[in-house]
Amino acid sequence: MSSISSAKTALPGKDTPERGPLLLWMIFTGLCVFAVFLLWRYGLIRLMVTSDRTYISSLIAVLYIVTSSHCLWRTWAIAREGEAARRSRDILSAVGGTKALDVDAEVLPAGLVTDHIRSLVTKAKAQAAGRIDQTLLLRSLADRLRGSNGFGAFASDTLMKLGLLGTIIGFIIMLAPIATLDAADKAAMKSSMGLMSDGMAVAMYTTLAGLVGSILVRIQYYMLDAATQRVFSDAVMLTETHVTPVLESRPGTSP
Repeated sequence: MSSISSAKTALPGKDTPERGPLLLWMIFTGLCVFAVFLLWRYGLIRLMVTSDRTYISSLIAVLYIVTSSHCLWRTWAIAREGEAARRSRDILSAVGGTKALDVDAEVLPAGLVTDHIRSLVTKAKAQAAGRIDQTLLLRSLADRLRGSNGFGAFASDTLMKLGLLGTIIGFIIMLAPIATLDAADKAAMKSSMGLMSDGMAVAMYTTLAGLVGSILVRIQYYMLDAATQRVFSDAVMLTETHVTPVLESRPGTSP
């Protein structure tokens, strides 16, 4: 147990989550904020808000901020799971680290990967003999790691459809004056042209906001899914190389 403890205390930054996924998210979001600042500086954001009478573009912006916040929360959770998996690997690969597989040993860091390892230990003791098949447990681990990552696809699709909805509403506003248009009435012609211009502005701005928001959300959740897949791969490598061989070689679990 002393060797395990020394391996655990020797780990650098053991209470600090892995920064990789968080740094990627922060870099990407920083670039987006800089782009928004430039658009605001040149008055394009203000022009979009004032020209969109339906406020669909503003709704898209609010939903994008909410979705980005959710992505940040999930990225933080995955980063912590990745750090816990690496700490578990260092502990189990140390001399005498297999003692951490004891059910009553509180050595491995808390996390989904540790829960998976403890489930393997429990399964090995319950079946008493034979090869340990962790296929179903790995499927459960993958589902738990993904968590609410699927919200990203839903949010991206929603932003796209809101943009299309604004396009339809804009064209309705643009074409509505044509039915009552009188070519001989110059005042009515001028008013109709103004309404048509407003409708075109609504259609274009909402479409642009929906497309850009959908693309940016997909990029964020693509990075999140990639980080989640890396954590799952680390968990598979950890259990296949340091957990299941040890459990299968213990007395009473070998075929």
